[in-house]
Amino acid sequence: MKLRNKINLYTAFLFALLLLLINITVYYSFNKLILDSELSTANMEMKKVSENVGKSLGSIPKDTLLRSYLPINGMIQIVTEDNKSFSAVTSPGESNLSKRKSVFYSNEVSKTIEYQSNPYTFESMPIILQDGRIANLQIIKSMETATDNLSILRLVLFMVTLLALIPVLISSRFLSNLITKPVTSMIKTMTEIRQSGRFKTIKLEGKSKDELFQMGQTFNHMIELLEVNFEKQQQFASNASHELKTPLTIIESYASLLKRRGLKEPQLFSESIEAIHSEAIRMKEMTEQLLMLARNQEQWNIELDQVNLHELINQTVNAFKNAYNRDIKLIAENETPLIIKTDEKKLKQLLFIFLDNARKYSDEIISVAAGTEQDEVFIKIIDRGIGIQEDELSKVFDRFYRVDKARSRKQGGSGLGLSIAKEIADAIGVRLHLESKLGVGTTATLFYKKK
Repeated sequence: MKLRNKINLYTAFLFALLLLLINITVYYSFNKLILDSELSTANMEMKKVSENVGKSLGSIPKDTLLRSYLPINGMIQIVTEDNKSFSAVTSPGESNLSKRKSVFYSNEVSKTIEYQSNPYTFESMPIILQDGRIANLQIIKSMETATDNLSILRLVLFMVTLLALIPVLISSRFLSNLITKPVTSMIKTMTEIRQSGRFKTIKLEGKSKDELFQMGQTFNHMIELLEVNFEKQQQFASNASHELKTPLTIIESYASLLKRRGLKEPQLFSESIEAIHSEAIRMKEMTEQLLMLARNQEQWNIELDQVNLHELINQTVNAFKNAYNRDIKLIAENETPLIIKTDEKKLKQLLFIFLDNARKYSDEIISVAAGTEQDEVFIKIIDRGIGIQEDELSKVFDRFYRVDKARSRKQGGSGLGLSIAKEIADAIGVRLHLESKLGVGTTATLFYKKK
């Protein structure tokens, strides 16, 4: 059974059940109210009648006296202690009541009874006869009018229940369509994706933030992640096949040379081994970089913590100095500690990438500055190297793009460093900005919003 039909069926069933329970409650409450009202009225009438009968006994004949208090649909009688009835008077339509067995009660009685499948109120009140004996004055009164009203109420409630189910079925159908619309849209979108092989998202309507809207958002986010992963996978395959072709060709060529002439020419052997080793290292580094670029931001395992920016820069610069024996000048706007919330390891990796680029493209001193600008903290890496042409600045973050292709190849660059830097920066919330002049140098600025 489809979800839409299930919602429609369950909604209609639950509403009908609820309406039935309400109607049953209304009916039995009204039934009790009517019965209590009939008994209360009969009891009040009995008290008045018994008082008047007690005063008039002896002065007026019993039959005449009782007939004057006879209910419209019922019977009035006097019952003695030996359960015998005398002077019983019935209304024209209730003559069968005279055949009912009479019972004497020592106390006042007020209740409902059923005789020959008809409901009656029964009232019994002790009275004293002329001869001093105790007897019961009993009045039996039909409740036909009340039961007719209850029958009409049952019919009305039944009809109301049936009529109420019509708008319930219509509204439940509308509700089921409304609820299943995002699900239907998902199914349609997934079918289109399967048939066309292209990723699509659901168009979300309205500004509600209910679970259906969140489900649609989650679906769209999942599709976007799948699309990004698919693109990264394709990009990885394309980049790997493109960039690994050259080192593999070099390794194959030198291996062939070694196979043919390596044992006879020691110099060629040494040159080939060096070239193969160098290309193998470059392939390893390139593969690691490609795998890093293939990750999503959500796979970077970001660990945010409070970091003292000056201490982090000092540690990074000192480590870089010792590794490459380069002069690096630190510039701080003030000595006040700059505390930021970031991933320390990722930020260090980002600084290493820009310092390494400055080292490769400049032989002069490198400057590193840190400070604040409006609501942002900045780190600047300044080199006095070859610089970048203005029309190339927008391309430097593209994968495998090299400003100076000959120098990059010589230095072992793969053109992936700045692409990785951009990925890391996006993952930890850093904004990158490059300024450069050809022949003057390049300034890379890392902006981080204050927390």
